[in-house]
Amino acid sequence: MSAAEDNGLADQVLIERAIEGDREALNALVTRHQPLVFNVALKMFGSRTDAEDLTQEIFIRVITSLRTFRAESAFSTWLYRIAVNHLLKTRRRGLELDTGDFETYFDKVAAVPDEPLEMGGVRIAGSTVEELRVRCTTGMLMCLDREQRVVFILGAMFNVGDVTGGEVLGLTPGNFRVRLHRARRDLYQWMNRRCGLVNQANPCRCHKKTRAFVRLGLVDPQQLVFSADHRHRIEELSHLHAREVMETVDSLHERVFLEHPVQLSRARIVDEILGNTTLRTFFKLT
Repeated sequence: MSAAEDNGLADQVLIERAIEGDREALNALVTRHQPLVFNVALKMFGSRTDAEDLTQEIFIRVITSLRTFRAESAFSTWLYRIAVNHLLKTRRRGLELDTGDFETYFDKVAAVPDEPLEMGGVRIAGSTVEELRVRCTTGMLMCLDREQRVVFILGAMFNVGDVTGGEVLGLTPGNFRVRLHRARRDLYQWMNRRCGLVNQANPCRCHKKTRAFVRLGLVDPQQLVFSADHRHRIEELSHLHAREVMETVDSLHERVFLEHPVQLSRARIVDEILGNTTLRTFFKLT
Protein backbone atom coordinates (compact mmCIF):
# COMPACT_ATOMS: atom_id res chain seq x y z
CA MET A 1 0.00 0.00 0.00
CA SER A 2 1.56 3.29 -1.10
CA ALA A 3 1.35 6.61 0.72
CA ALA A 4 -0.95 7.86 -2.03
CA GLU A 5 -3.30 4.92 -1.50
CA ASP A 6 -3.33 5.59 2.26
CA ASN A 7 -4.55 9.19 1.90
CA GLY A 8 -8.15 8.17 1.32
CA LEU A 9 -8.35 5.24 3.75
CA ALA A 10 -10.37 5.56 6.94
CA ASP A 11 -8.85 4.61 10.28
CA GLN A 12 -11.12 1.57 10.50
CA VAL A 13 -9.81 0.17 7.22
CA LEU A 14 -6.22 0.64 8.37
CA ILE A 15 -7.04 -1.02 11.69
CA GLU A 16 -8.55 -4.06 9.99
CA ARG A 17 -5.56 -4.40 7.68
CA ALA A 18 -3.11 -3.92 10.55
CA ILE A 19 -4.78 -6.66 12.61
CA GLU A 20 -4.36 -8.96 9.59
CA GLY A 21 -0.60 -8.26 9.68
CA ASP A 22 -0.29 -5.44 7.13
CA ARG A 23 2.79 -3.53 8.30
CA GLU A 24 2.19 -0.61 5.94
CA ALA A 25 -1.35 -0.13 7.23
CA LEU A 26 -0.09 -0.11 10.82
CA ASN A 27 2.66 2.31 9.84
CA ALA A 28 0.10 4.61 8.19
CA LEU A 29 -2.16 4.52 11.25
CA VAL A 30 0.66 5.39 13.66
CA THR A 31 2.08 8.06 11.35
CA ARG A 32 -1.34 9.70 10.99
CA HIS A 33 -1.90 10.12 14.73
CA GLN A 34 1.65 10.45 16.03
CA PRO A 35 1.98 14.28 15.66
CA LEU A 36 -0.87 15.15 18.01
CA VAL A 37 0.06 12.52 20.60
CA PHE A 38 3.70 13.64 20.56
CA ASN A 39 2.81 17.34 20.82
CA VAL A 40 0.33 16.80 23.64
CA ALA A 41 2.99 14.84 25.54
CA LEU A 42 5.54 17.59 24.86
CA LYS A 43 3.17 20.27 26.17
CA MET A 44 2.29 18.14 29.19
CA PHE A 45 5.90 17.85 30.36
CA GLY A 46 8.04 20.25 28.33
CA SER A 47 10.69 17.64 27.48
CA ARG A 48 11.32 16.31 23.98
CA THR A 49 13.00 13.14 25.30
CA ASP A 50 10.12 12.40 27.66
CA ALA A 51 7.59 13.14 24.91
CA GLU A 52 9.29 10.69 22.55
CA ASP A 53 9.44 7.97 25.21
CA LEU A 54 5.81 8.53 26.20
CA THR A 55 4.64 8.53 22.59
CA GLN A 56 6.28 5.18 22.02
CA GLU A 57 4.78 3.77 25.24
CA ILE A 58 1.33 5.04 24.28
CA PHE A 59 1.41 3.57 20.78
CA ILE A 60 2.63 0.21 22.04
CA ARG A 61 -0.41 0.15 24.35
CA VAL A 62 -2.69 1.26 21.52
CA ILE A 63 -1.35 -1.24 19.01
CA THR A 64 -1.54 -4.20 21.40
CA SER A 65 -5.16 -3.21 22.17
CA LEU A 66 -6.27 -2.74 18.55
CA ARG A 67 -8.28 -5.95 18.57
CA THR A 68 -10.40 -4.58 21.43
CA PHE A 69 -11.42 -1.46 19.48
CA ARG A 70 -15.15 -1.75 18.72
CA ALA A 71 -15.67 1.50 16.78
CA GLU A 72 -18.23 2.71 19.34
CA SER A 73 -16.48 6.07 19.13
CA ALA A 74 -13.98 7.53 16.68
CA PHE A 75 -10.61 5.78 16.72
CA SER A 76 -8.95 9.12 17.51
CA THR A 77 -11.13 9.50 20.63
CA TRP A 78 -10.28 5.96 21.75
CA LEU A 79 -6.57 6.56 21.10
CA TYR A 80 -6.50 9.91 22.91
CA ARG A 81 -8.29 8.39 25.90
CA ILE A 82 -5.49 5.84 26.20
CA ALA A 83 -2.90 8.59 25.69
CA VAL A 84 -4.37 10.94 28.28
CA ASN A 85 -4.77 8.20 30.88
CA HIS A 86 -1.13 7.25 30.35
CA LEU A 87 0.05 10.87 30.62
CA LEU A 88 -1.98 11.52 33.78
CA LYS A 89 -0.60 8.43 35.54
CA THR A 90 3.07 8.68 34.57
CA ARG A 91 5.68 9.76 37.11
CA ARG A 92 6.60 13.42 37.56
CA ARG A 93 9.03 14.42 34.85
CA GLY A 94 10.36 17.17 32.57
CA LEU A 95 9.61 20.77 33.48
CA GLU A 96 7.23 19.56 36.20
CA LEU A 97 10.27 18.84 38.37
CA ASP A 98 11.48 22.45 38.20
CA THR A 99 8.13 24.23 38.43
CA GLY A 100 5.92 24.94 41.41
CA ASP A 101 2.93 27.23 41.65
CA PHE A 102 2.37 30.32 39.52
CA GLU A 103 3.79 32.78 42.04
CA THR A 104 7.00 30.81 42.56
CA TYR A 105 7.42 30.32 38.82
CA PHE A 106 6.97 33.97 37.89
CA ASP A 107 9.27 35.04 40.75
CA LYS A 108 12.01 32.74 39.37
CA VAL A 109 11.66 34.24 35.89
CA ALA A 110 11.66 37.78 37.30
CA ALA A 111 14.86 37.03 39.23
CA VAL A 112 16.77 36.40 35.96
CA PRO A 113 18.39 39.75 35.05
CA ASP A 114 17.45 41.73 31.95
CA GLU A 115 20.30 41.96 29.44
CA PRO A 116 20.51 43.44 25.92
CA LEU A 117 20.20 41.12 22.95
CA GLU A 118 23.44 42.49 21.49
CA MET A 119 26.56 42.69 23.61
CA GLY A 120 30.20 42.90 22.55
CA GLY A 121 29.20 42.76 18.90
CA VAL A 122 27.42 39.43 19.38
CA ARG A 123 23.65 39.37 18.95
CA ILE A 124 21.32 36.67 20.21
CA ALA A 125 19.40 35.11 17.30
CA GLY A 126 15.65 35.47 16.96
CA SER A 127 15.26 31.68 17.06
CA THR A 128 16.82 31.66 20.54
CA VAL A 129 14.40 34.36 21.72
CA GLU A 130 11.58 32.23 20.29
CA GLU A 131 12.97 29.23 22.18
CA LEU A 132 12.77 31.11 25.48
CA ARG A 133 9.28 32.40 24.72
CA VAL A 134 7.92 28.90 24.09
CA ARG A 135 9.92 27.40 26.97
CA CYS A 136 8.68 30.04 29.40
CA THR A 137 5.02 29.76 28.41
CA THR A 138 5.26 25.95 28.44
CA GLY A 139 6.54 26.31 31.99
CA MET A 140 3.37 28.24 32.83
CA LEU A 141 1.36 25.17 31.83
CA MET A 142 3.27 23.20 34.48
CA CYS A 143 1.75 25.48 37.13
CA LEU A 144 -1.65 23.97 36.37
CA ASP A 145 -2.42 20.61 37.94
CA ARG A 146 -2.24 17.73 35.48
CA GLU A 147 -5.94 17.48 34.78
CA GLN A 148 -6.29 21.24 34.25
CA ARG A 149 -3.22 21.12 32.03
CA VAL A 150 -4.47 18.36 29.77
CA VAL A 151 -7.91 19.98 29.54
CA PHE A 152 -6.32 23.27 28.46
CA ILE A 153 -3.97 21.56 25.98
CA LEU A 154 -6.82 19.60 24.37
CA GLY A 155 -9.56 22.23 24.54
CA ALA A 156 -7.73 25.53 24.08
CA MET A 157 -4.66 24.53 22.07
CA PHE A 158 -5.84 21.61 19.94
CA ASN A 159 -9.49 22.60 19.59
CA VAL A 160 -10.92 19.34 20.95
CA GLY A 161 -14.64 19.93 21.56
CA ASP A 162 -16.35 19.45 24.90
CA VAL A 163 -18.13 16.24 23.81
CA THR A 164 -14.92 14.55 22.63
CA GLY A 165 -12.90 16.08 25.46
CA GLY A 166 -15.41 14.76 27.95
CA GLU A 167 -15.24 11.28 26.40
CA VAL A 168 -11.44 11.31 26.54
CA LEU A 169 -11.36 12.33 30.22
CA GLY A 170 -14.47 10.51 31.39
CA LEU A 171 -16.34 13.77 32.03
CA THR A 172 -19.64 15.19 30.92
CA PRO A 173 -19.35 17.90 28.25
CA GLY A 174 -20.48 20.40 30.88
CA ASN A 175 -17.75 19.37 33.32
CA PHE A 176 -15.15 19.55 30.56
CA ARG A 177 -16.25 23.12 29.77
CA VAL A 178 -16.12 24.09 33.45
CA ARG A 179 -12.60 22.72 33.89
CA LEU A 180 -11.43 24.39 30.68
CA HIS A 181 -12.88 27.70 31.89
CA ARG A 182 -11.01 27.38 35.20
CA ALA A 183 -7.73 26.56 33.48
CA ARG A 184 -8.15 29.52 31.12
CA ARG A 185 -9.01 31.80 34.05
CA ASP A 186 -5.99 30.76 36.12
CA LEU A 187 -3.57 31.17 33.23
CA TYR A 188 -5.01 34.51 32.18
CA GLN A 189 -5.02 35.96 35.69
CA TRP A 190 -1.35 35.21 36.25
CA MET A 191 -0.19 36.11 32.74
CA ASN A 192 -2.11 39.37 32.83
CA ARG A 193 -0.48 40.16 36.17
CA ARG A 194 3.10 39.16 35.37
CA CYS A 195 3.74 38.39 31.66
CA GLY A 196 4.65 41.07 29.13
CA LEU A 197 3.35 38.93 26.26
CA VAL A 198 -0.21 39.48 27.49
CA ASN A 199 -0.02 42.80 29.30
CA GLN A 200 2.46 45.32 27.95
CA ALA A 201 2.43 47.13 31.29
CA ASN A 202 4.37 44.21 32.76
CA PRO A 203 8.17 44.58 32.67
CA CYS A 204 8.98 40.94 31.80
CA ARG A 205 9.95 40.57 28.14
CA CYS A 206 11.42 37.47 26.51
CA HIS A 207 14.00 39.42 24.52
CA LYS A 208 15.28 41.03 27.73
CA LYS A 209 15.75 37.69 29.48
CA THR A 210 17.17 35.57 26.67
CA ARG A 211 20.87 36.41 26.99
CA ALA A 212 20.82 35.70 30.72
CA PHE A 213 19.00 32.39 30.20
CA VAL A 214 21.69 31.43 27.68
CA ARG A 215 24.49 32.52 30.00
CA LEU A 216 22.99 30.50 32.87
CA GLY A 217 22.78 27.41 30.66
CA LEU A 218 18.99 27.28 30.77
CA VAL A 219 18.67 27.80 27.00
CA ASP A 220 21.18 26.37 24.52
CA PRO A 221 21.17 28.13 21.12
CA GLN A 222 22.80 25.03 19.59
CA GLN A 223 20.20 22.61 20.99
CA LEU A 224 16.80 24.23 20.55
CA VAL A 225 14.08 22.10 22.14
CA PHE A 226 10.93 24.02 21.27
CA SER A 227 11.46 26.25 18.25
CA ALA A 228 13.43 24.03 15.87
CA ASP A 229 12.29 21.67 13.11
CA HIS A 230 8.77 23.00 12.87
CA ARG A 231 6.68 23.85 9.84
CA HIS A 232 3.35 24.73 11.39
CA ARG A 233 1.85 26.47 14.38
CA ILE A 234 -0.53 24.70 16.73
CA GLU A 235 -3.39 26.85 15.48
CA GLU A 236 -2.88 25.32 12.02
CA LEU A 237 -2.89 21.76 13.36
CA SER A 238 -6.01 22.47 15.42
CA HIS A 239 -7.69 24.46 12.60
CA LEU A 240 -8.35 27.17 15.17
CA HIS A 241 -7.66 30.70 13.99
CA ALA A 242 -7.07 33.94 15.85
CA ARG A 243 -10.45 35.48 15.11
CA GLU A 244 -12.21 32.41 16.45
CA VAL A 245 -10.32 32.33 19.74
CA MET A 246 -10.20 36.07 20.44
CA GLU A 247 -13.82 36.35 21.50
CA THR A 248 -13.13 38.27 24.71
CA VAL A 249 -10.24 40.22 26.17
CA ASP A 250 -9.74 37.42 28.70
CA SER A 251 -9.00 34.94 25.92
CA LEU A 252 -6.26 37.00 24.28
CA HIS A 253 -3.60 35.14 26.27
CA GLU A 254 -4.45 31.96 24.35
CA ARG A 255 -2.90 33.52 21.26
CA VAL A 256 0.48 32.99 22.95
CA PHE A 257 -0.12 29.24 23.13
CA LEU A 258 -1.65 28.89 19.66
CA GLU A 259 1.56 30.37 18.25
CA HIS A 260 3.62 27.54 19.75
CA PRO A 261 5.26 25.49 16.99
CA VAL A 262 4.09 22.02 16.14
CA GLN A 263 7.14 19.90 16.90
CA LEU A 264 8.54 17.09 14.81
CA SER A 265 9.99 14.15 16.68
CA ARG A 266 13.65 13.56 15.97
CA ALA A 267 13.32 9.94 17.07
CA ARG A 268 12.20 7.34 14.54
CA ILE A 269 9.23 6.45 16.72
CA VAL A 270 7.30 4.60 14.03
CA ASP A 271 10.30 2.45 13.09
CA GLU A 272 11.10 1.74 16.74
CA ILE A 273 7.52 0.76 17.52
CA LEU A 274 7.14 -1.44 14.48
CA GLY A 275 10.53 -3.00 15.14
CA ASN A 276 9.40 -4.15 18.57
CA THR A 277 9.75 -7.96 18.64
CA THR A 278 6.62 -8.44 20.75
CA LEU A 279 4.50 -6.38 18.38
CA ARG A 280 5.86 -8.09 15.30
CA THR A 281 4.98 -11.48 16.78
CA PHE A 282 1.60 -10.25 18.04
CA PHE A 283 0.55 -8.98 14.62
CA LYS A 284 2.56 -11.42 12.50
CA LEU A 285 3.94 -8.39 10.68
CA THR A 286 5.67 -8.91 7.36
